[in-house]
Amino acid sequence: MAAVVEVEVGGGAAGERELDEVDMSHLSPEEQWRVEHARMHAKHRGHEAMHAEMVLILIATLVVAQLLLVQWKQRHPRSYNMVTLFQMWVVPLYFTVKLHWWRFLVIWTLFSAVTAFVTFRATRKPLVQTTPRLVYKWFLLIYKISYATGIVGYMAVMFTLFGLNLLFKIKPEDAMDFGISLLFYGLYYGVLERDFAEMCADYMASTIGFYSESGMPTKHLSDSVCAVCGQQIFVDVSEEGIIENTYRLSCNHVFHEFCIRGWCIVGKKQTCPYCKEKVDLKRMFSNPWERPHVMYGQLLDWLRYLVAWQPVIIGLVQGINYILGLE
Repeated sequence: MAAVVEVEVGGGAAGERELDEVDMSHLSPEEQWRVEHARMHAKHRGHEAMHAEMVLILIATLVVAQLLLVQWKQRHPRSYNMVTLFQMWVVPLYFTVKLHWWRFLVIWTLFSAVTAFVTFRATRKPLVQTTPRLVYKWFLLIYKISYATGIVGYMAVMFTLFGLNLLFKIKPEDAMDFGISLLFYGLYYGVLERDFAEMCADYMASTIGFYSESGMPTKHLSDSVCAVCGQQIFVDVSEEGIIENTYRLSCNHVFHEFCIRGWCIVGKKQTCPYCKEKVDLKRMFSNPWERPHVMYGQLLDWLRYLVAWQPVIIGLVQGINYILGLE
């Protein structure tokens, strides 16, 4: 039967009929893949001009879409971020239901439920005193889990490429599926939590009053108050408050260390929460073991485009090809 697979088929309709007559039930998975590959080549033989036209449409659409997205982000960043966040949240759900990825659907539902509760708390007025730390704790937890999951997934993929999976008697396809799945989980939820955290950080900071995206703050910041959470930095033993390490920025404003780290890492802010002076992240994260967290956050920001807008652009390209009668 393997000999049948290796036979060179003729061109045109005769070649397609010859491949269609191959009995797939008795072939190994590798031989079935070869037959399917040959069928695809036979189907598209002689369509080189149409394929070139489809490639040009794809390139042109990608360029135009990128220019439009850049202009939209620069002119209306708030609406761009909200639509992008909605895209990232909903588009994978469509493919999950369509392809019956129930494990992903369960995790997505749990993440969405808790995140919806945290977001609800962050957008309430007046803001409860414990809400800012609740928000940063939740999203920092998701950030660390996604970071660890992505690292494990990347290592699994690398081990498979180097053949180390054979030491544990794991099939290459199983090891690769495991690694890619973990890598996807880590990157997807990492991107999603950073955008939700940024939105919550903006709402809470504007509610507290020490931060405004444009213009001057609505409150004057006292030296004894943290502008991120609005709580006293230094408290007496008999007073209720948060007791922890503090951090002074180069602008001399002082914050709770946890708050300012959450503001910069989780909330994606690189300016002082009060005066908007640039924060020196290298100085803040002097420990070399902490710097990969900053680079990982920058990687997630870059991947947002692929997660949110790439499926939309590909769908647009397919629609154009369908209207023009291209297959």
